[in-house]
Amino acid sequence: MRIVTTHKGVIRTQTVQAPLCADGHVVVDTVYSAISPGTEISAINRSREVEDSIVLGYSAAGIVREVGAGVEHVRPGQRVACYGGPYVRHAEQIVVPRNLVVPVPDHVDLRDASFVAHGAIAIHALRQSDLRFGETAVVVGLGILGQLLCQLASAAGFRVIGFDLMEERCEQLRAGGAGTACVNGAELGEAIRDRSDGAGADAVFICAGGKAGGLIDQALEWLRDRGKIVIVGDVKTEFSRNKLFSKEAQVIISRAGGPGRYDAVYERGGVDYPIGYVRWTEGRNMGEYIRMLSEGRVAVGSLITSCVPVDDAAGVYEQLMLDPGSQLGVVFSYDKVPSSSAV
Repeated sequence: MRIVTTHKGVIRTQTVQAPLCADGHVVVDTVYSAISPGTEISAINRSREVEDSIVLGYSAAGIVREVGAGVEHVRPGQRVACYGGPYVRHAEQIVVPRNLVVPVPDHVDLRDASFVAHGAIAIHALRQSDLRFGETAVVVGLGILGQLLCQLASAAGFRVIGFDLMEERCEQLRAGGAGTACVNGAELGEAIRDRSDGAGADAVFICAGGKAGGLIDQALEWLRDRGKIVIVGDVKTEFSRNKLFSKEAQVIISRAGGPGRYDAVYERGGVDYPIGYVRWTEGRNMGEYIRMLSEGRVAVGSLITSCVPVDDAAGVYEQLMLDPGSQLGVVFSYDKVPSSSAV
């Protein structure tokens, strides 16, 4: 089977042996896998400094080929979405622990479902903010993750303001009707005053990346008294104590898709957290994203700018590195015909 790796910054599509099923796991024939530009470009750059190859990708959708003992929520032939490296990757076939696989209804496009990681990450970030109905959310950085976060926040009844220096991404948000979009600081300040009745944003979500610094200090200016900043992107975490103190604000890191991520007992071992103790786990957030797609509350199709055969992976990453703003949502295809759920 084909799998996408990077070694010394060089992207390769390699042929490797197909994986075997195990108890508590699901073998999935991948139909589409979604690129996460920020994370994957960082992995490519990191590969220049290490000897081992790095396998790329962590979000996909496809058809169940086989289930191991103890898997009861999906069956062979069923359409599913999967999230979480190292199990999920850009590969023709993947073996995924049961907590990281969720069913996809027949009417949901598998391309949209392949962004399940991005959806779960956005949902967990919203939960971290603890926003309430009618409050104001500012989303900084309108890449695929920021766009999804805006849509989900709007669907939840929050007042949404997006901010990005790229006019085309602002226009994308406006066209989808998920919130106000601003392309410069003055415009954003005015929008925040208008939408929050002068109080300031209840929460600012930083979905942008970069090591320049200063973004958290700027976000503190936009925030209301005792508001929250939620860091979602890979941003330099330096800020002024005086600015933080003056508003008694909170700066929170949102760690991936929710409770369970990076916990080997939950992920590899398949041991779920009792719902009475952990209401929204990584897997439950994945399922919630699929529900939002199913009910038409989130629209991903217009965010997908390219669907490329996996054999052309090297060219895709080259373009993303040369011109990061040229693409929004990119998926690899694997020459599979999407199937309906098994009866």
